[in-house]
This record gives sequence, structure tokens and C-alpha cells, in this order.
Amino acid sequence: MCGILAIIGKGKEATLVQQLSKRMSHRGPDESDIHVTEKGHILAHERLSIVDLHTGKQPIQGTDSAWMVHNGEIYNHKKLRETTLKHHTFRTTSDSEVIVHLYEEFGYDFCDMLDGIFALVVIDGDDYIVARDPLGVKPLYYGMDERGRLYFASEMKVIADQCKSFSTFPPGHYYTEKTGFVKYYKPEWEAYEKGVEKLDLQALNASLTQAVEKRLMCDVPFGVLLSGGLDSSLIASITSRLLEGSGQELHSFSIGLDASAPDLVAAKKVADFIGTTHHEIHFTVEQGIEILDKLIWHLETYDVTSIRASTPMYFLSKAITEKGIKMVLSGEGADEIFGGYLYFRNAPSVLDFQKETIERVQKLFTADLLRADKSTMAHGLEARVPFLDKAFLDLAIKIQPEEKMPKAYNGIEKYILRKAFDTSERPYLPKEILWRQKEQFSDGVGYNWIDALIAYCSSQVTDEAFENAKVLFPYNTPVTKEAFYYRTIFHKHFPQESAAQTVRKWIPKWQENQDPSGRANAAHVKADVSIALEKEVV
Repeated sequence: MCGILAIIGKGKEATLVQQLSKRMSHRGPDESDIHVTEKGHILAHERLSIVDLHTGKQPIQGTDSAWMVHNGEIYNHKKLRETTLKHHTFRTTSDSEVIVHLYEEFGYDFCDMLDGIFALVVIDGDDYIVARDPLGVKPLYYGMDERGRLYFASEMKVIADQCKSFSTFPPGHYYTEKTGFVKYYKPEWEAYEKGVEKLDLQALNASLTQAVEKRLMCDVPFGVLLSGGLDSSLIASITSRLLEGSGQELHSFSIGLDASAPDLVAAKKVADFIGTTHHEIHFTVEQGIEILDKLIWHLETYDVTSIRASTPMYFLSKAITEKGIKMVLSGEGADEIFGGYLYFRNAPSVLDFQKETIERVQKLFTADLLRADKSTMAHGLEARVPFLDKAFLDLAIKIQPEEKMPKAYNGIEKYILRKAFDTSERPYLPKEILWRQKEQFSDGVGYNWIDALIAYCSSQVTDEAFENAKVLFPYNTPVTKEAFYYRTIFHKHFPQESAAQTVRKWIPKWQENQDPSGRANAAHVKADVSIALEKEVV
């Protein structure tokens, strides 16, 4: 894991590029380097060492003139070395190096061969290719300056003041000067009519287990995020089983306002059940409010739900890295795949349900994946997401949507995922956890967090200022004082119109109250449908 910066075009001073790259040094605290090619193009890298700690420094040179930088992990790199690339000579044991050799072997047509997560740039003379992983687990931005030079970077802050315009690099695409943007990831599941496969609970269990197993590729201490909800608890339980007999201690981490927070209570039950070394972190509302400015600078978004949920994740990530842990497994993606958010109960039809799950997965890079990456990498912590494994997605999304709809099972969301791991012979989780109702992370840390945050933001925005919102922010105009407050901070750090246009707002469907909190849904066991204080939050 790391931060990458590439500039295609001559004339940029290497010392300035180093300074730009250092804006994201938090992504790669272990080492950094820069390479200027013979043609004057520049590659820079901020490294977080996870695999091949000693020889994996980037940029990495291929067999001859090609150089590359990569942010992410390639889980099938050993298989590629032993098969497709067996006649190549490698300079390192890094998983990243296979990328430059695949380019040498296949030109632009290699992204589908990678099983992993990546934002990558390969430069060979004046030829180059830039690519992003299928779902956008790793962030990537691109832009162009006044002289026509192209910039590609892991974070927007690196290039925002250098480019006349910039945007988010689309997931599942590669870009070259010859081809423009090319969509290489074309899974069958993107077509909603392909959701026709029969339910196979054993296959679901086996596929997720395999997804977790491949993500244990690591040369440093790692752990699991454990909110006590179904998704993170399953990942933690599977990981614990896979490590049995290895002698390796598994650390789990959870956070809340105090010991009574719903997530902390549930997480403790899970940790005791599966036998992890558990760490419980607390934060206060005051501490959360205090870091909002720095947090939004890290997140590069003004989306309400992303900021609410990223605040506790930011504190948790800091505490994890202070304990020497550099990688964690997380449960992101399950709610989108299986329709786990409470509003899915209100889907008007099977077709609407299936279309919404697909769209939510496709848009994960704008919300949960952005939060998961940037709030952890703010402290040099890598988060891996087994639910978004390509093979698991191919299986899970193509299951007949009738099998996934909560209406079919008395409103129980993610029923088939729960059933796939509901074994009496050797339970994965306590029953009360396996069947616990969905609790969104920003709610689970303590209900007072969102309530206090809304109240604080409202107190910081006058009625007069709020009435002027459309004039100040004509694009994506905030409709509540909370959203206005976040937008003001974002605009201070990223005043460019291009910056505002990179943000997509997370909005639940099929419910009257549009606040993204799970408690805004009437189905929540502790529903508070007036939570927003205003009529609508988006």
C-alpha cells in the first residue's frame, strides 16, 4: 500500500514533484522515492511496506526501459510468476513487480489478469498505461495542467492546485494516450437480468472463506476491524479459523463513545467467542468535532455519511497503528451486495431491489471505499475487503434476487449470508450476533455521536449564511446546516470546481426521511425518524 504520483510530460522539476508527493506521505510512511525517465516523465512513490519489506522499493524497473508505480496488493502475484511470467527475470519479490512484466508481455491487455486491488502507472519511453482496480478500492485522480501535462495521483490534494481541471479516475478502466479510457472490467453481474443463479449456501461460505484466505498475504502484523455487526464479525471469525494452528495471535479492534455503545458490546461478545486479542477504543464527541477540519482534508469529500462514519474510523486507525499493526481486514461491501441497508426492506419490486444492489456496488468507490481507504491510510494503515473479491462478487450478485430480499424472510436483511454461516456443528458466531439487526457504523459507535454532531454543525451555521447556500455552492448545494458546515471546510481546502464535482452524496432510497443514518428508517429497533433535525439530509 502506498501513494503514487505520475506526471506524463516534460519540464516539471523533480524537487517540486517530491514536495507534491509528500502531501500524501501519510499513505507511505516507510520510504519514498522518485524516478525521472529518459523522456522526462516522472514517477513518485510513498511506500507503506506490507509485502517484501526489504527489496520492494518503488518505482520498479522492468526488464528494460519500462518503469512502474503501484498502490495496492496483487494476491495472485506468485501464481503469475510461476506460470504466465515464468520466463521473466524479477528484481524483487514484491507483488507489485508482476505489473511491469505483464505490460512487457501483453501490452495494455493485462488488467483482467490481476487478482487484487490497484492504482498503477507504467511508463515505457513515451508509452504509458494507467489503471484502477475493478471497484475502485484504491483511490486515483487524474488531471491536466496549463501546459498539457497529465497528472495521476492517489489523492486529490497532490494535484488540485497544479491542474486546470481534474477528476476521479473511473474504477475498472485503464487509460493510454492511444486508446483513451477503456473499460476492462465487464462482469456479467452488471446486467441485472443475469441474477438467475440458484442459491448455494455452501458455495457462498467457501467463496468468502477463500476471499479472506488470499488477503492474509502479508509480511507484517495484521488484525481485523470488529464492529460487532454481521459483516466484520464474519470476516473476523473466518480469519480466526484460518489462523488456527499457526501460532499467530489475531488482534481485533472496535471503537465507541463509551463501553455501552452498541458496537462495543457486540464486538466484545464476538472477540470472546472467536478468541481474538481484543482492543476497545473510546473517543468523545468533543474529540470528534475537534478533528473535523483535518479529517475532511484527508477524506477529500463533503458527503455527510462518509464524514460521520470516518471520524471514529480515523481515531481507531490511529490507535491500531500505534500498536504496530499495519494491515486490517474489514467488512465493507456486504450491505451493497446483499441489500443489507434497512431501506432495502422498502424496495417496491424484485427488479428494483436487484438494480439497487448492483448500483450500490458500482458506486462504492464514492462512499464506503473512499472512507475505508482514506480514514485508515491517514495513519498508514491498509484495509483489505474480502467481500469485494471478484470471484465472490460473481457468485453472490448473480444469485436470484428473490433469495436476497428481506421481505422474503420477515424483513431479515442479508438472510442468505447469515444462513451460509449458521452452522450448529461448530458455530462461526453467537446466535445473537449472527442475527443482529443492521447497525450502520456511525450509529453503532453510540447514538449520541450523530445527534451531537448535527447539533454542533447547526450551531456553527447562521440562518443568514444557510439561506445563501445556493449562491455559495451552486453545484451540489447543501440542504442542511450539517452538510453546509462540511462543505465550507471542504471548500477551504479544495476551492476548485473540479474538486466539488468529484464528490457523490450517499442517499437512501424508498424512505421518507433521507438522512443516511440507519435510525432514520422506521424499521430500526431504535428508530428516530426525526434524527436529522431538519426535514431532509442529503
